[in-house]
Amino acid sequence: MKPLSPLGMATLGGGIIAITYGLARFVFGLFLPEMRQELTITPTMAGVIGSLPFLSFAFAIVVAPWITRRLGVRRGAVTAAGLATLGLLTISQAPSALFLAAGVLICGISTGLSSPVMAQAVHRVVPSHLRGRVNATINAGTSLGIALAMPAVLIWAEAWRSAYVGFAALAAVGVLAALVYLPRDARPASRSSDHTTTPPIHWMQWLAIGRLSGMAFAMGLVSAAYWVFAPDAVITSGGLVSSQTAWMWLAVGLGGMAGFTAGDLISRFGPALSHAGGLTVMAAAIGLLALNPGSFALALTSAALFGVGYMILTGFYLVRSIQIMDQAPALGPVMPLLATSLGQVAGSPLAGWLVDTQGHVTTFMLFAIVGVSVAWLFSWLLNERGTAVGQTP
Repeated sequence: MKPLSPLGMATLGGGIIAITYGLARFVFGLFLPEMRQELTITPTMAGVIGSLPFLSFAFAIVVAPWITRRLGVRRGAVTAAGLATLGLLTISQAPSALFLAAGVLICGISTGLSSPVMAQAVHRVVPSHLRGRVNATINAGTSLGIALAMPAVLIWAEAWRSAYVGFAALAAVGVLAALVYLPRDARPASRSSDHTTTPPIHWMQWLAIGRLSGMAFAMGLVSAAYWVFAPDAVITSGGLVSSQTAWMWLAVGLGGMAGFTAGDLISRFGPALSHAGGLTVMAAAIGLLALNPGSFALALTSAALFGVGYMILTGFYLVRSIQIMDQAPALGPVMPLLATSLGQVAGSPLAGWLVDTQGHVTTFMLFAIVGVSVAWLFSWLLNERGTAVGQTP
């Protein structure tokens, strides 16, 4: 079979990320109001369930580099998409909150496996000068998956179970695409070959990854309130209807297409300004929703800005971590993406508790203030203590 071109790799990788991130992980909040009503789920319980895919993601991404070495990029991607299929089907048939929790837990595992597998696939298929752009484009596939939720809501309205059956069918297509088009590994990597082919990682690289991970944790915490409770906020506090929240998620997805520029932004403006700008945009989107959750126009604007900020930031962490650890592309994203997930694990139940006790408006405003504050704190830290390890000119 003819090797994948960079465009082909970006298309296939973006499709798999759309499934494992967009459909299997981030559209949960869009259907949460109907799930809460049918399964009798309180806001606090919803916050806990909403944290589970982030928690299972954290476990999966830790073991993902090892799994990628053992299975190779083809079987690793098939495993990730297959788990997404299983998780989405479990959600679609959930008779109780417990089964719903199990489904989102499985979906989180699929998400954690997919990014390191795709990073390794890009390293194998794409020339080095195009890897940053292709990785950022693949990462922006999350937005495509989120945008797909919009027609699902309009078609199935409040029938969230039917929507998840459709998502599972798309995930099954992703399994077949990975099986057919991704390169086959000649043989599983042996322990001895790992040592001979991978140069040792310098302590300054670990230090740079540690700083990047601290930034990712803060971003994950701030973003959790929006992912889990934004649709709930505009419906419960603003009086909007489910079909209008579908347009919000379309706006998130379309705005998130800007994430493909993350690699170019780092090259042009440097890590500090790129990160501060992305986090400020995301925090502004959260605060904007709090101003008037009953305004549909404001909700759409907020959603588009959130998509822009969030996807630029996740693209930033992916591209920057691979730049820092260019000799280990499957390992580079692990700590920053793990930190993002841990931040979301912490932020989701916190947001649920605040919604229970203070309401949606106060919760979103508090998260926005935290976001702006840490954006410029980290900008100062990067400028003062930043390192050029792995940075492209």
